[in-house]
Amino acid sequence: MAGGGRFEDIYSRTKLASGLVLFTFLITHLTNHALGVISLSAMEAGSALFTLLWRSWPGSLLLYGAVLLHPMLALYNWLRRGHYRGIPWQGWTQITLGLLVPPLAVDHVIGTRALNAAFDLNDSYAYVLMVLFVQEPQIGLRQNLLILVAWGHGCIGVYYWLRLKPAFERLWPFLYAIALLLPMLAILGFVSGGRSVMLLMQREEWLDAFRTGLNWPGAAGQEFGIRAIEIAYGVMILLLGSALVGRGLSALLQRRRGSITIQYPDGRRYRGQAGALNVLEASRAIGYPHAAVCGGQGRCSTCRVRISGEGAAMLPQPDAAERRVLDRIGAPPGVRLACQIRPEADIAITPLLPAGVPAKVVYGAASHAQGAERRIAILFADLRGFTKLSESKLPYDVVFVLNQYFKTMGEAVEGAGGRLDKFIGDGVMALFGIEEGPEEGCRRALDAAQRMAAGLSRLNEALKMDLDQMLKLGIGIHCGPAIVGEMGHGSAMHLTAVGDAVNTASRLESATKDFAAELVISAEVAERAGPAALAALSWQHETVHLRGKSEPLAVLVAQKIAAPQPAE
Repeated sequence: MAGGGRFEDIYSRTKLASGLVLFTFLITHLTNHALGVISLSAMEAGSALFTLLWRSWPGSLLLYGAVLLHPMLALYNWLRRGHYRGIPWQGWTQITLGLLVPPLAVDHVIGTRALNAAFDLNDSYAYVLMVLFVQEPQIGLRQNLLILVAWGHGCIGVYYWLRLKPAFERLWPFLYAIALLLPMLAILGFVSGGRSVMLLMQREEWLDAFRTGLNWPGAAGQEFGIRAIEIAYGVMILLLGSALVGRGLSALLQRRRGSITIQYPDGRRYRGQAGALNVLEASRAIGYPHAAVCGGQGRCSTCRVRISGEGAAMLPQPDAAERRVLDRIGAPPGVRLACQIRPEADIAITPLLPAGVPAKVVYGAASHAQGAERRIAILFADLRGFTKLSESKLPYDVVFVLNQYFKTMGEAVEGAGGRLDKFIGDGVMALFGIEEGPEEGCRRALDAAQRMAAGLSRLNEALKMDLDQMLKLGIGIHCGPAIVGEMGHGSAMHLTAVGDAVNTASRLESATKDFAAELVISAEVAERAGPAALAALSWQHETVHLRGKSEPLAVLVAQKIAAPQPAE
């Protein structure tokens, strides 16, 4: 299985790398086209850099290696795929566009690069535009269609790759703008450059210089081009025919295996050939909704299932690629990726994520999506007397003040490195130390409390003409074990925490009223944060009896929260 794991890893990386090489080539080519918006001279200057990059021996090796590898790997993936039911429309669109690229591109490649290599033809932009824009505009129209087809295929592939990255949401607006603008500018550059060539052709001296520098091979070049195009189309037809035959042979071999049953939680069953489909494909075959953010590539973990039944013990161990994903999410024994297992005996499965799970849970909070117990710091804050204050205000004024308050509190929490959990009425819940550990979490929570107090002071100053009384704050902080995970439904799902530690923090916030204080923290918070984090405030040691607790809880009380000192 180790060898199989290495093969899958190499296959996946090679397919991605070859696709990125082709997409990079396309970006540089379209950028060169777009220079036509400036002038034909700008296009020719850009073409010099383009050919220097892609017609050097390293560039040619990368490019033509990717041209050969990427479609071959795509055909291999098509051959081994069990079926195509359940593929989203984006997947079908990418497949269709990918199949259209070779027949649309072959004439252009042979008419430029191949003739240049065989006869030293000067395939300048002037030559290309004269052929495609002036002499054969219908072919030029087809090449502009190729721009949209190839760009669309590449963008879908890059989207499926990047949407699993933590920075994708921040980069998405920028990437989306490029995806729209670059092909548009390329087509505009093509039209602008073509019009420039039409004007230049009216000057005899320009035409004479153009013909002299073209090095057109004449009849030999035309015969070579026609023959090369015929061979290219023949190879494409042969490859497609081989793929169809290979798929038929694969189906015949699968029929020689025994049958299996996969049992689903709602009573549905998949019955089919042993080892023919992976579990994700089986789900799609019977129309069972199954999460798969990465499309079944074994990268996102969202298709994971808990496996039971007599066939569970017969499943091969995870290969290296699957093991990395399972380790990343801390998967317990018995949990596997549905897209990576092909059962040879009867099994029962339970998908662990809903079918509509968003891509954002794959990274960042994804490691907590199925729930984990962690010792964290929890902060609750609440406005004092705001209910009475709001009774004398118009609804618009209440909403305005609350939004300013929420903005101030949110910025304070995020500035201290915490995670804003939710707003509850005029209260705030925040989590600290989910990734960093409880000690750092307690220090950050104390820092956030001081930032919140400082922010509220500034808010009071800004709104003093609109408020009948100053806004006051009560904050409670506790550190303890809590269950952290993605909870909620649909768009309301978010990372949160539940457990006794959360309840304790909420009750410490309520205890600030009993002490007429701004901040109450548990003794554990003080111990884990350390003396340096406590030094900015004046503390008094107390005990409190909290509802639901049989033993009193030792706490530290700060009557007034000081603003954090600026770093020197």
